[in-house]
Amino acid sequence: MAEILVIPEVLRARLGDDGARELVNLLNQAAKGTKENTIELMVERFERRLAETKTDLIRWMFVFWTGQVVIMIGLLSFFYNLLK
Repeated sequence: MAEILVIPEVLRARLGDDGARELVNLLNQAAKGTKENTIELMVERFERRLAETKTDLIRWMFVFWTGQVVIMIGLLSFFYNLLK
């Protein structure tokens, strides 16, 4: 990851070069952790929405096929009564 932090000279003089480098590493690790947490949250939200959509799709498929069966039974009984 590219380091874009610039440590002010006053802080660099106070911490020293090693301390400033470690501070930058610490901040980069914190940013990386935040990015990973955000990605995990987005994946969980996507999976939840996908599951909800799948549930809705199955529900509507059931309604459709139930309607088709009822219509077919109605037509068959109509033709059966017509031929009697």
